[in-house]
Amino acid sequence: MLFRSKRISPAAHEEIQIDISDSLGIRKLHFGGDDTQSAMRVSDPLELVLAYTRCLFGFLLFNPEPRDALLIGLGGGSIAKWMHEKMPATRLTAVELHPQVVAVARSMFQLPMDDDHLQVVVGDGAAHVYAMPDASTELIMMDAYSASGIAEPLARADFFSACRDRLTENGVLVVNLWGSDRRFETYRDRLSAAFNERILLLPARQKGNVLAFCFVRGQNNPAWATLAERAIALKTRYGLEFDEFVSDLARLNPHNDRKIFI
Repeated sequence: MLFRSKRISPAAHEEIQIDISDSLGIRKLHFGGDDTQSAMRVSDPLELVLAYTRCLFGFLLFNPEPRDALLIGLGGGSIAKWMHEKMPATRLTAVELHPQVVAVARSMFQLPMDDDHLQVVVGDGAAHVYAMPDASTELIMMDAYSASGIAEPLARADFFSACRDRLTENGVLVVNLWGSDRRFETYRDRLSAAFNERILLLPARQKGNVLAFCFVRGQNNPAWATLAERAIALKTRYGLEFDEFVSDLARLNPHNDRKIFI
C-alpha cells in the first residue's frame, strides 16, 4: 500500500491531533493537518530525511563534542534518534510537552528507550530551562515550530536570555525558524540581543527553514578555509553535507572572501 493514514486523538483538553502517513517508503508525522513535523525512511530509520534536521547539526562546525545537550520539542524523534546513535558521548535530554508524541515516536518512529545517553522528559520546555542551573549544558536545540509559529513562552526575549545563561562558555543555542514567518525578524532580533549579536543563520535548501546558531562567546571570525577543513572531517565522520552548510552560511551572514564575522 502506497499510502496509509492513521490518526491518534488525545483527550480534548490536551489540544493536539496527531496524524501519521506512509507514502513511498517515508513515514511522516503531522499535527492536525499541519505541514510535516517529522519524516522517517522506513528502510533506514536513522536517515535525516528533512533538510532542516541535517542543517541543525551545522553547530558541529563550532562545537564538535558537546557533552550535555537539551532538545526542546521531540516530534518523531529524528534529531534525538540520530544523536543517540551517532554521538554517544553526548548526554541528551529531550523535553516534549505531549505524552502522546513521545509514545508515537517510540512506537512508530523507532525512538529508543531512555538510557545513559538519552532521557525523554514529558513537560514544558520553557519551564524546564528556567529550572536548570546556570552554565549547566553545552547545547540547547529548539525544534518547537508549528503552523502557528513558536509558542509564545519559547519565543520571549527573557526565555532566550535564560537559554544563554544555562549554557556553558562555549555553549550554543540552535533554534529552528521559518523564513517566511512574519515574526522571523522579531525572533532573530530577540536572539541577537540575548546573545550580543553572536548569531549565524543557516538556510535549509529545501522549504523555508532557517537555523539560528547563537553563541555565548565569539568564534574569532573563522576563516572560510578553516570551516572548509572542519566540514570535510565532519562529512567523513557523519555523512551529512557540511560542505554545503559552509557555503550556505555566506547567504545570510556578514562575511568577506576570507572569513565570516562572528
